[in-house]
Amino acid sequence: MEKKSQLYVLVKAKELTKYLITVTERSPKKFRFTLVNRLQNYALDTIESILKANSLRDVTKRMEEQDKAKELLNMLDSFAEISLQQGCILPKQYEQVSKLVAETLNYLQKWKMATAKKVLAGSNDEPV
Repeated sequence: MEKKSQLYVLVKAKELTKYLITVTERSPKKFRFTLVNRLQNYALDTIESILKANSLRDVTKRMEEQDKAKELLNMLDSFAEISLQQGCILPKQYEQVSKLVAETLNYLQKWKMATAKKVLAGSNDEPV
């Protein structure tokens, strides 16, 4: 069970990563060093960016990391679609990945908006 103090976007990103790792374990062997590797790396890099953003006190740098996480999630979504087309993942799995990516992006956007409000308020030293 996740700690209640964790950002919900982080919880969703971890859920996405866990699901991706689980479903790609069963992907055909020919995709392990290409699509599977990319999907898993994008998911793990997303978690890394969210954690970095959360640890930064400078809201401008925090927003840069949040943007990087968004970019990684969009890349992951694109590669998941390619994975579906190539038979690396099943349609049902792709649907679940897309749903989790969308939820994560939604919570990331809400977090970015809260950070942007801090910038507008002129506070540059407290975590959101």
